[in-house]
Amino acid sequence: LATAGSTIPTFVIAPVIQLVFGLSWKLLPIGGWGDGALIIKVGPVLTLALPQIAIVARLMRGSMIESLRSHHIRTARALGLSDWSVVVKHALRGAVLPIVSFTGPAAAALLTGSIIVETIFSIPGVGRYFVDAALNRDYTLVMGTVVVIALFTIVFNLIVDLLYAVVDPRVRYD
Repeated sequence: LATAGSTIPTFVIAPVIQLVFGLSWKLLPIGGWGDGALIIKVGPVLTLALPQIAIVARLMRGSMIESLRSHHIRTARALGLSDWSVVVKHALRGAVLPIVSFTGPAAAALLTGSIIVETIFSIPGVGRYFVDAALNRDYTLVMGTVVVIALFTIVFNLIVDLLYAVVDPRVRYD
């Protein structure tokens, strides 16, 4: 499921959510912003979150397997620590490092993926203006949007670098 979830693009997930949850089951609205109610945001949030959740699940699984095979985990189990203590306090701390590294590019993917989601769900936003500007050949607005997305990407990667030092005590910034 995680592999399939990480490979299906948002422009496929969004219409499926609209068809299943909106048209067939009539649980969610299929588009628009309306009055900004929470139920309107469920479809776009699911569309953007599902691929990211699948990637995080795969990364976490792989890094936990690697972390649980390390020597310090074997030593902690030999000392008689409980399984909960070994997994949560020792293995999880080392296994979360790839997840922290992934969050910077994931934030950039959410920003660029929101362009597609805003268009499919008819939500007014920066992504929608970007698409309209590209179709109308408004190069100034397109360049401005690209600069804003690049700035957010740089800021998110800086935050990830700073969080890396908080999570991993071996990393020091002098």
